[in-house]
Amino acid sequence: MGSKNKLKRFRENEIFQNVIQPTREEVLNGFNLKGKWNTFFKNNNPIVLELGCGKGEYTVALARKKPNINYIGVDIKGARFWRGAKTGIEEKLINIAFLRTQIELIDLCFAINEISEIWITFPDPQIKYTRTIHRLTNIDFLKKYHTILINDGIVHLKTDSEFMHGYTLGLLTGLKQEILYAHHHIYNNNESPKEAINTQTFYEKQYLEKNKAITYIKFRLNF
Repeated sequence: MGSKNKLKRFRENEIFQNVIQPTREEVLNGFNLKGKWNTFFKNNNPIVLELGCGKGEYTVALARKKPNINYIGVDIKGARFWRGAKTGIEEKLINIAFLRTQIELIDLCFAINEISEIWITFPDPQIKYTRTIHRLTNIDFLKKYHTILINDGIVHLKTDSEFMHGYTLGLLTGLKQEILYAHHHIYNNNESPKEAINTQTFYEKQYLEKNKAITYIKFRLNF
C-alpha cells in the first residue's frame, strides 16, 4: 500500500464515527469509554470483540448477521481496518465499531464483565520461542480476556496454524480451562459449530481452495 493511500485512510478514519483511536497515554491514564461502551452504541446489547481484526471483514460479517449484538474490531493498524470501518459506514451498520490500540492494553479499554465474547481470527502464531510474549493466547493475554468477559463469556480461536491450535489447546488443558469444542479441521467435520464455519475471511477462502485445514477452539476461562 502506498504512503498516499495510507495517509488518505488515516484521514478518513479520523472522521468515521465508528472508529475510536485513543493515544496510548489516554488508555493508560483512564480511557473514557471503559465501562461505558453502552453509551457509544446507545444500547445495552451484548458486546463482542474481534482481536487483531485486520481489514475488519469478520467483524462486519458478524454485525450484518446479528444486529442486536454490538461488535468491535480491535487492531493497531488503522490503515487495515479502514476497509471494515468504511463498509460499516456505507451499510449504515450501527452495531459496529473499530478500536485502534494494542491488544496488550485490552483490559484497560474495557471494564470487568463488559464483554460477552471474543473472537481471535487467524492471528500471527509467533512461532519463535522469543515471540511467545506476543502470542494472543498466552497466559497473560488469557487472564486479560478473563477480566473483561462476563462470567460465562466465550472465546473463539480460529486459525490456519496447526502450531497455534496445538499450543493453545495444550495451554488450556494444562490450566484446566473449559474447552467447549476443538477440532483441527472444522470443514472436514459434520459436527462443527455453525458459528465457526458460516463466516469466512478472504484469506480463509483462499486457504480452503488450497485444501488447507482450518482449526477452531471454543472455550471459557475460569481463572
